[in-house]
Amino acid sequence: MPKTEIDPMADPASHAAPFRAGEMAVEPQWIDYNGHLNMAFYNVLFDRAVDQAYLTLGMGEDYLKATNNSFFTAEAHVTYLNELNAGDMVTITFQLLDHDEKRAHYFQEMYRADGALAATSEQMSLHVDLDTRRVAPFPPAILARLKAMRRAHAVLPNKPQVGHVIAIRRKPR
Repeated sequence: MPKTEIDPMADPASHAAPFRAGEMAVEPQWIDYNGHLNMAFYNVLFDRAVDQAYLTLGMGEDYLKATNNSFFTAEAHVTYLNELNAGDMVTITFQLLDHDEKRAHYFQEMYRADGALAATSEQMSLHVDLDTRRVAPFPPAILARLKAMRRAHAVLPNKPQVGHVIAIRRKPR
C-alpha cells in the first residue's frame, strides 16, 4: 500500500531544517562477522530516510505511479564514524544542499539514540523518466517544492563531511 503524499505547501513542518526521518532500528540480520552493522545497510537506512524526505516533497510511490518518474542515485559518499549494533535505534536528518531542474544534492546524518553521530552520507540524485530511462526535468510543482525546501535548509551550515575528498594525507618530506 503506497504512503500518501504530503502537500508540503500546506504543511510547513515538511520543510523543517533539517528534515528528520522517523526512528529506525538496526535489524539483526544486518550484522556482519565483525559484530556490527555491515556497511551496505547504512545505505539501506539512508535510503529509507530519503524516501521519507521525498514523500514530504510529493515524490513518493504515488508520484511514481502517477508520472512514471522516480529518482536514481548518481553518486554517494558515506562516512562511517561510530559503530551500530543489532537493535540500535537511529534517527536520520536530511539537508537539501542544492538542486537544479533535474538533480538534487543532499546530505544526511545518522544518529544513534545516545546522540552520537554514527555516519553521514552526501548524495546526488537524478530525476528519471522511467519510460525513457533518461534524466528528465522536475515538473513545475515539484521544482517549486524543492525550492521551498532549499530556502528552508539554506540557514543550516554545511558539515565538515560535505564535499569531503577521499585521500591519504601525507606529511610533506
